[in-house]
Amino acid sequence: MPVQYQCACGGSYSLRDEFAGRMVECPRCGASGQAPAAGVPFTPESQADPVFDRDLFLLNQKALALNEKYYVADESGQKIAFIERPLNFLRNIAAIAAMFGTLMVLVVASVSISEALPKGAAQLVALLIGLAGAGAGAIFVLARTIPKRHVTFYRDDRKTEKLLMVEQEKAMQWLEATFTVRDAKGKPIGRFTKNYLWDIFRKRWNVTDARGRTVCIAKEDSVILALLRRFMGPMYGLLRTNFVFLRPSDDKVFGEFQRKLTILDRYALDLREDKQRELDRRLALALGVMLDTGERR
Repeated sequence: MPVQYQCACGGSYSLRDEFAGRMVECPRCGASGQAPAAGVPFTPESQADPVFDRDLFLLNQKALALNEKYYVADESGQKIAFIERPLNFLRNIAAIAAMFGTLMVLVVASVSISEALPKGAAQLVALLIGLAGAGAGAIFVLARTIPKRHVTFYRDDRKTEKLLMVEQEKAMQWLEATFTVRDAKGKPIGRFTKNYLWDIFRKRWNVTDARGRTVCIAKEDSVILALLRRFMGPMYGLLRTNFVFLRPSDDKVFGEFQRKLTILDRYALDLREDKQRELDRRLALALGVMLDTGERR
């Protein structure tokens, strides 16, 4: 009976039974590891929890909630996980108030300093420098006080057991947004990167594993549809944004994240084309949530 072996790099292989229990070398990354013993069921670490041991996830966003909340269900509709991304409303208000307060103080100080100088070019230059400094100071205060918005995955909506965490690395991200995915024990298992320059033509997310290797690229399903959305908007859901997951080695589609045409936000994360389960299901589910909440849809 063949032995199933999965390397830490994500490669999954079916070995002849004589390799059971022996040290083998991964042809993908060259790392060595021990194949399972004969008769031992194969369960990749990324699918060891039954929540992630599947190829189809259904996500339903909870309506009328201050924070962004989702229920994850299996193919039959049975709830298997709960996700929350706090809005941090009061902390955001406090950060914006601190920014405007800083701006007003620095502007008043700049005007006072410029008025103390002789009228002319020196006064104008001092005022312009002061106003530029006031703007920079206000942005600095906002960047230091505005809270990060992490995403937490729980076993259920009682929130007693964590499954995953997606950490926003910087609260204010200008050209590139980065997020670290951690397991229930806090161990990093991957990273998401989004370059905002790509959004001009087609939204794109890059997924790397714990070793920094690209394991998936998520793009809008069509360049033409992406451009239509830029000029026409979502058209009440008719031009809804869907994403395809591409294997970086050959650009082959091996997964999809589809938004359903319903009043409330409902999504299907379909990885049935990833028959070897090359993409860690924990990363895939975390990415699905970020494709919604990270895109502010």
